[in-house]
Amino acid sequence: MNDPRPSFLRIYEDIVGKADDEAHLLGPDVAEEGPPMNIHSRDMDREPTREEAEAALALLRKWAGDVTAEEVATLDPLVSRLIPGQEVSNYPALARAYPDAFEVDDAYKASMPDLQNGPSSLIRGAKQQIQHVGISNFRLPIRFHTRDNGDLTLETSVTGTVSLEAEKKGINMSRIMRTFYKHAEETFSFEVIERALDAYKSDLESFDARIQMRFSFPMKVDSLRSGLSGYQYYDIALELVESAGVRKKIVHLDYVYSSTCPCSLELSEHARQFRGQLATPHSQRSVARISVLLDDSGGLMWFEDLIDRARTAVPTETQVMVKREDEQAFAELNAANPIFVEDAARLFTQQLQLDPRVSDFRVIASHQESLHSHDAVSVLTEGETFAAESLDPRLFASLFHVG
Repeated sequence: MNDPRPSFLRIYEDIVGKADDEAHLLGPDVAEEGPPMNIHSRDMDREPTREEAEAALALLRKWAGDVTAEEVATLDPLVSRLIPGQEVSNYPALARAYPDAFEVDDAYKASMPDLQNGPSSLIRGAKQQIQHVGISNFRLPIRFHTRDNGDLTLETSVTGTVSLEAEKKGINMSRIMRTFYKHAEETFSFEVIERALDAYKSDLESFDARIQMRFSFPMKVDSLRSGLSGYQYYDIALELVESAGVRKKIVHLDYVYSSTCPCSLELSEHARQFRGQLATPHSQRSVARISVLLDDSGGLMWFEDLIDRARTAVPTETQVMVKREDEQAFAELNAANPIFVEDAARLFTQQLQLDPRVSDFRVIASHQESLHSHDAVSVLTEGETFAAESLDPRLFASLFHVG
């Protein structure tokens, strides 16, 4: 097949006019079948018509259909994309076996794209500071120290975030995990969390940073009368927040208890007294989410210390090991401590106010009614840390504990 360029030349001349003697386009090995093809013309800027483009495309496809892929590639590899059925005919053959022997060196790593650390021109949407960006719920076993001088290794869910300045595209999120793993073998305390936060704040060049660790903490609890004991599990979260150079240490505890309605108790007793009618007051599983900002000047607060405060405030904690004598005791304990949801919030508050290790706090209580088809809830805060006019729409639903 002859080289197509002389034919293209004739089409070109029909479109843009006769050429002068400058900048010859034909190679030295191409026989000239017409006037020399030049790129300079008085009509160079004229837009070709659709009919002229269709004629050129038809000629190009006819030529490409009669030659090899190598010849097409020699002219221009993109020509194959204009031929129906051959859109990727010039795409290189790719290896399908995993390259076990391939090793990444510094030069190769430097050649890899990194869009998240790209220029601000890549930002989509408003160029606005983001207060929290990072990863949530990466899990690993973490060792915690207990009040009785023992260690526990617990599966822990970690959330790590940093702030992102308005002119930055994004962050390398894997750095948060890599940095945290450097401290994962240590027995954790707020001091260890602070070191982890310092490290990934530096790695990601951020001015604010946060770490939250969630886990289920076991604590052995005695039955009320039978002498048995079993493990109660408490949902706990540790949170370290640095904002505008100020660090705050926060502990969250979910405490599960039984609440007997005082009104229902009195009405049941009224039925017994005035009509000899057996009646039972309604009680239900209830949850308090207690969040406290720690005051380091007050000393160390153990997880068990906060649990003890909650149990002192509302002693009707749900039971683990129960025999008949324990069940009877629990009924008596509930009758001795009937509480509305408002009472619960204030009782927990009273205990927190007595503890010098607690600064600001928040108590969220939810009594998941056995009488009504809705729950009774209350929120009580002290200090600025947890004050908020708006509530998460799913907040109270998250207090549901299935046991």
